[in-house]
Amino acid sequence: METRGIEQMFDFQRLPSDGLILLLLLLYSPVGLCLMILRMFIGVHIFLVSCALPDSFVRRFIVRVMCSVLGLHVKQNNLRLRDKNVKLYVSNHITQFDHNIINLLTSCHTPLLEGPSGFVCWARGFMELGTVTGSRAELTQTLRGYCSVPEALPLLLFPEEDTTNGRAGLLKFSSWPFSVADAVQPVALRVKRPFIAVNVTESSWLTELLWTFFVPFTVYQVRWLPPVQRQDEESHQEFANRVQELLANEIGVVSTQITKADKAEHIKRKRHTVSHTTHLDLGARPRTVAQGFLGSSTGADDPRVMRMAHQVKEVLPDVPLSVITRDLLQTNCVDTTITNLLESTEQYHTTPTEAAPSCPTLTSTTPSVPAPPPDLKTPVHRSNQSDSKLSTMARTKELSKDVRDKIVDLHKAGMGYKTITKQLSEKVTTVGAIIRKWKKHKITESPLVWGSMQDLTSMIMRTPAAKLFEKSPADRHMSLQERKAALYEYARRRYTEKYGLDREDDS
Repeated sequence: METRGIEQMFDFQRLPSDGLILLLLLLYSPVGLCLMILRMFIGVHIFLVSCALPDSFVRRFIVRVMCSVLGLHVKQNNLRLRDKNVKLYVSNHITQFDHNIINLLTSCHTPLLEGPSGFVCWARGFMELGTVTGSRAELTQTLRGYCSVPEALPLLLFPEEDTTNGRAGLLKFSSWPFSVADAVQPVALRVKRPFIAVNVTESSWLTELLWTFFVPFTVYQVRWLPPVQRQDEESHQEFANRVQELLANEIGVVSTQITKADKAEHIKRKRHTVSHTTHLDLGARPRTVAQGFLGSSTGADDPRVMRMAHQVKEVLPDVPLSVITRDLLQTNCVDTTITNLLESTEQYHTTPTEAAPSCPTLTSTTPSVPAPPPDLKTPVHRSNQSDSKLSTMARTKELSKDVRDKIVDLHKAGMGYKTITKQLSEKVTTVGAIIRKWKKHKITESPLVWGSMQDLTSMIMRTPAAKLFEKSPADRHMSLQERKAALYEYARRRYTEKYGLDREDDS
């Protein structure tokens, strides 16, 4: 299936962006307000008429004519294709009144899947399912029993389970509506109106109704497609995908794999981004203001972002809070921010208050806390400009010299081989390679003698920097991948130790 951008499938603002259309809308506004007030009173009369008359062709005709006064014009095509023996209609979902429009053409019931039941549910034309509020399996079983009754009216279901703008694509069809019956009749729906969008995300049905009364008219075009039968050995999801393709081709859009949950997550992220963009606009500073100061002051306004920033800071203590906050404003996710910062090659210059200790001092009496391996692919923090320009070769020599000095100190303290290797292997990954090389020489587990200690330190000094960055591009790539994997493991361990979460597989 072709994938269309999620932004193109929904309208997030009602007013047009075109200047000319917006000007026409402003000129029409006084007329629209008068129409809205008048149509509100007419709508009450239509509701009373629909309640008083029994369900029949006469009532549908009268209500359809009266709805045209409200600006709701309904057209249908291929009426001869409608099969009266089919018990299940499936349609794409555009507005919150789609079931009312199709009910003007033929009698059908649409069950209420979400929202409170009662008078509002009945007034909006939904069918209440009583105490059925459980899983989709229980709902499917109830609807299957309803369709088995010969005198029951057909069901109208929306497999997308949420609305779109109807111009770009269809949400992925759920499989449970197609397990209700083996034969379904697709109904293609199109909606058009001037000036404003036909549907806006996170808008209530009452707001949509008032805007429907405000615009001059709204045209609903209903096209009936031939009934579709489920084939032998065809799963319900495959059946749903086939019907989705048929409807998408009929409407002229694409069928996507975007689900209702994906839409909800996208709206949540967009809402959070818009709120922080508003804060940036209201508290805008001249362009000479430092970017780090702007990021930190903006994040300080939202306690939730600051809480998430401190969580990331505890995992990556060397990254400045301003950088963490700036990334959180874009991702709104702790895990994604940690991933972005780990994969970043940017060098950060932090103040002494933000910088965390690089590694604890090794002693013979106090256990050491593991620190981030300095030879991994992490942002390098230096206190001044000259230190930040140290080459990889110089840093490797510093590391080797530091490890050699600590081996000498541990040897003088009387430590044995196991204790030294345990503490050193927790400090740097380079020492782990040295220890493996040391084991190949079959050094005993007895306390180190001065000769073996000299061998070990000489191995450290002979360890070339090319072990970290090979001349070959393939070797250099593998080295970077190994260091990246090690840093991921360290960050996850720090996060798990802090919050007591169960470790999950990276699958």
